[in-house]
Amino acid sequence: MTKVKVKICGVTNSGDATTVASLGADYIGFNFYKQSPRKISVKNAKEIVAKLPPFITPAAVFVDEELESLLKIVKKCGFKMIQLHGDEPPEYCSQIKSSLSLPLIKAFRIADEESLEKISSYQDIADYFLLDTYVHGEPGGTGEVFNWDLALKAKELGKPVFLAGGLNPDNVSEAIEKVQPFAVDTASGVERLPTRKDFDKMKNFIRTVKGF
Repeated sequence: MTKVKVKICGVTNSGDATTVASLGADYIGFNFYKQSPRKISVKNAKEIVAKLPPFITPAAVFVDEELESLLKIVKKCGFKMIQLHGDEPPEYCSQIKSSLSLPLIKAFRIADEESLEKISSYQDIADYFLLDTYVHGEPGGTGEVFNWDLALKAKELGKPVFLAGGLNPDNVSEAIEKVQPFAVDTASGVERLPTRKDFDKMKNFIRTVKGF
């Protein structure tokens, strides 16, 4: 079985970014959602991305961002991947794909089977689907797990899946066994504070996934 990849999201500082890379993560996410406790400035993100080793892919995470603003941030910082975590319609996603030749992750908040219905509309646009837990009023980073049976149904669409939603060092092996996703994604599950990651939690999380 192909090794599951790791994405550490919500990194806000260079120290955590260096640690994430040194521990062997595959993707690192930078959150530009203004209401997120893990939000990062364009200036800081640009400085951190410039120092990352080539084996780790920096992803810019947006929630219903104005198109021109998104394009400007991605180009200025040198991001290699885009993650859309809001209610962005397929047309908006297509505009991004036509403007930037970068892999696109479209995130969906999963509550029940009805949550899966709109995913197919993005089948020919997004390169990856990210499945997160639905919590009213929160676009992500809630630390809560959703029903992984629904993730298995989403996988039937044939698109590589990033599994998120409450993953941490204690439950990630069970999640991989159940879903066998392309990648696992965590933010709150490996942090001490929303602005600071926890070294031991990240180490245990990444080693668990990479040793699977």
